[in-house]
Amino acid sequence: MKCFSRYLPYIFRPPNTILSSSCHTEANVLPSGLLPSGQNKLGPWCSPTGSPAPLSCETGCGEGSWILVCRLLVPTQVSLLSMEEDIDTRKINNSFLRDHSYATEADIISTVEFNHTGELLATGDKGGRVVIFQREQESKNQIHRRGEYNVYSTFQSHEPEFDYLKSLEIEEKINKIRWLPQQNAAYFLLSTNDKTVKLWKVSERDKRPEGYNLKDEEGRLRDPATITTLRVPVLRPMDLMVEATPRRVFANAHTYHINSISVNSDYETYMSADDLRINLWNFEITNQSFNIVDIKPANMEELTEVITAAEFHPHHCNTFVYSSSKGTIRLCDMRASALCDRHTKFFEEPEDPSNRSFFSEIISSISDVKFSHSGRYIMTRDYLTVKVWDLNMENRPIETYQVHDYLRSKLCSLYENDCIFDKFECVWNGSDSVIMTGSYNNFFRMFDRNTKRDVTLEASRENSKPRAILKPRKVCVGGKRRKDEISVDSLDFSKKILHTAWHPSENIIAVAATNNLYIFQDKVN
Repeated sequence: MKCFSRYLPYIFRPPNTILSSSCHTEANVLPSGLLPSGQNKLGPWCSPTGSPAPLSCETGCGEGSWILVCRLLVPTQVSLLSMEEDIDTRKINNSFLRDHSYATEADIISTVEFNHTGELLATGDKGGRVVIFQREQESKNQIHRRGEYNVYSTFQSHEPEFDYLKSLEIEEKINKIRWLPQQNAAYFLLSTNDKTVKLWKVSERDKRPEGYNLKDEEGRLRDPATITTLRVPVLRPMDLMVEATPRRVFANAHTYHINSISVNSDYETYMSADDLRINLWNFEITNQSFNIVDIKPANMEELTEVITAAEFHPHHCNTFVYSSSKGTIRLCDMRASALCDRHTKFFEEPEDPSNRSFFSEIISSISDVKFSHSGRYIMTRDYLTVKVWDLNMENRPIETYQVHDYLRSKLCSLYENDCIFDKFECVWNGSDSVIMTGSYNNFFRMFDRNTKRDVTLEASRENSKPRAILKPRKVCVGGKRRKDEISVDSLDFSKKILHTAWHPSENIIAVAATNNLYIFQDKVN
C-alpha cells in the first residue's frame, strides 16, 4: 500500500485497505492514519469587439475545425548555443523543429500562459527556465498566419537550491507564470517554483549611449587631466536586445510547496498558495506578506485536506476562491475578516453512494480552479470531469463534462503507475462559451457550453506539419472498433496534456506536450 503523502504533502491518507484482485471491492478496513509529507480583420470567429464568437457545431466541434500553426520546442542548452551562432537570435531556429534526442527532464514544459493582449506567450519548464514567444507582427493581418509565434526571450528564472535546516532540496521547476497588465513599453510577469516568487521585467533595448566624458569607448575611466572639451553623450542604434531582469524576489514565506499564484484586480497585490496556507503580497514589499488563509491544524494528525489551487476574482479585489483535495471550493471575502478561515460560500456536490469506491477521494481532488472572464462562474477540474459552478448556487454544479470517463475501469492500473495523481488544468475561451482541458495520449478536449457538443483532438508529432487539419479522435471502450477509433487499451499514459492556454481575444490555443508547444488556430474557409 503506497502512501498518498508522497504525492500530496500532508494529505489525509485513506484507510489501510486490502483490495481484491478485481480492484473494485474493499475489505478488511483498518484504522486510518496520517503521514506528513461575419469575417473581419479580427478573424471569422471574432466580434467587432475582439471577443471570440461561440463555437458552433460547424466550426467549433466539427471535423477540420482547428489547424496546426506551428510546433515549437523549448530551447535546450544545445539549441540555445545554436541560436547564438545565428544572425537573428529572435527568430526561431530550425533546430527547434527537429525531434531532439537530447531533450531531458528539465526541458518538459510545466506551465503555459498568454499575456493580457495575447501578443506574448510564456512557458516555464522543469529546468527553471522561462521562454517567451512573440506573435509575428506580419501575421496579424494575414488570417491564415495569425497564430504564428517566434522566440522572443529566454532566461533562467530559478535555480536549484538546498534548505540546510530541513535537509530539503528545492527544485527549480516553474510551477506557475502570471502576467501583469502592460503599463509601459516593458512587460512584467510573476514566476514561481516551490518556495520563491519572482517579479521579472522584460524590456527591449535598441540604442546605446556613446560619447561619455569620463569614460573611453571601452568603458575605462579617463584621466581628468586629459579632458579638454565637454562632449554631450548621444544614443546610437544597436542590434535589438531583449533583457529580463528580476525586479522583486518574494521568498521565505511558504513552508510547503507553492501551487498557485494569482494577480489581484487592483494590480497592487497578488496571492500565493501552498498546501496549507494562502499569503497576500504587495508588489512593493518583499520582506513580509499577510496570511489570509491557514488550514493547518494544531495537531497534524487531524489534517484531512490540503489546498490545491486558488485564484482572485477578475473584477472584485476582495474576493477569491480556493479548492481542496476533498473536491470542495470555498469563496472568501477579505472584507469580512482579516483571516479568511471562515468562508463566505462553500461549493460541494453530494457524492452518489452507488459510485463510491476506493479511489473516490483521489479522483475527486480538484487540480485546477478558474473564474470565468465575466466573474459569474467558476470552473473546476478533477481527475475525470470538468465542472462549471454558478456563484449563486452552492449545492451542485450547473454543468458537468466527462473528460475521459472511459478510464473509470482503469483506475487500478492508473493508481499503480501514479497517473491517477496527475494534475490537469482547464481554461476558458475569451467569451466563456467554450472550455478546454487535457487528457492522455496527447488528447485534449473542448466543450461548447451553448450547443453541448464536444470534440477530442490530438497534439502529436505525426500531425506536426504546418497547416495540418486536426481530425477529431474517438476512443473505443468495448466491442468492435471502427477504423478511425483508438482502443482505450492502446492509450499511451506517458503522453499527457496537462497545461493549455487560450488567447484572450482570438481562437488561438497553446497546448504543451512534454517539451513540445503546439499552437493551433481555428480553420479559415
